[in-house]
Amino acid sequence: MNAEERLPLVANISLLFAEVPYLERFARAAAAGFTAVETWWPWSDPVPPPGGVDTLVAALDDAGLRLAGCNLYGGDLPAGERGIACDPARTEEFAANLDAVVGIARRTGCPVFNGLFGRRRPDVPVSEQDALAVAQLATAARRLGEVGGTVLVEALGRGLNGTYPVTNAQEAVAVVDRVRETAGADSAGFLFDTFHLTTSGDDLPQVIADHVGVIAHVQVADAPGRAQPGTGVVDVPGVVDALWAAGYRGAVAAEYSPTVPTEQTFGWLDETPRLAALTPRA
Repeated sequence: MNAEERLPLVANISLLFAEVPYLERFARAAAAGFTAVETWWPWSDPVPPPGGVDTLVAALDDAGLRLAGCNLYGGDLPAGERGIACDPARTEEFAANLDAVVGIARRTGCPVFNGLFGRRRPDVPVSEQDALAVAQLATAARRLGEVGGTVLVEALGRGLNGTYPVTNAQEAVAVVDRVRETAGADSAGFLFDTFHLTTSGDDLPQVIADHVGVIAHVQVADAPGRAQPGTGVVDVPGVVDALWAAGYRGAVAAEYSPTVPTEQTFGWLDETPRLAALTPRA
């Protein structure tokens, strides 16, 4: 199978190669044979520290990698936050972060940016939270669209992410539709994540059949456990074949938590010929 018959393969360096410090993971990904990486928001604040973006770009350039995906600031993820788009107390943070994200898009050509919806606040009406999230994600879609980017909407696994309200494909696609309508642009898309959708009970082949037209990025991990494919119940090779057959031609990111050293987890790729092959560097 030649390169034109394979989907691009991306390493999520927020989870892969975690055996070494963050900035060393770029070189490890390149040595393993990856040509592109994605990352969660790399900093603890909405705005990068002085020189932070320069450091990120240098790490990419030094390793010869493309940036294929990045998250918008999601709040304090270790503390349980899952985005800030729906929170009226954090609109200034969202705006400042979006300025930084647009700058990263310009410098790197990164095509997709995951904008987590945010967990419910008990003191704010649900309708107000939903309207705000859609408005802010629409602003992100417009601004990123101007620099060739797309904002992503992700469903997170039901029962694992507190009061995060977008938990399955139908809910996520409904948000995408509202964001596109509000933005007047199609620079918003659905992030298809095998771990989260399986956790929420979605039928992955059916989701692909129903929604391939709005799938803008794919992330793969097994479930339960979010480890490398082959450790759970998700038929990742079958999912990739179904995506290809349905016409998806975007990237597929390995976004899992390795149970052994990362370089020992790539055996599943031998069973997934529709993904770009890794050619480790000497």
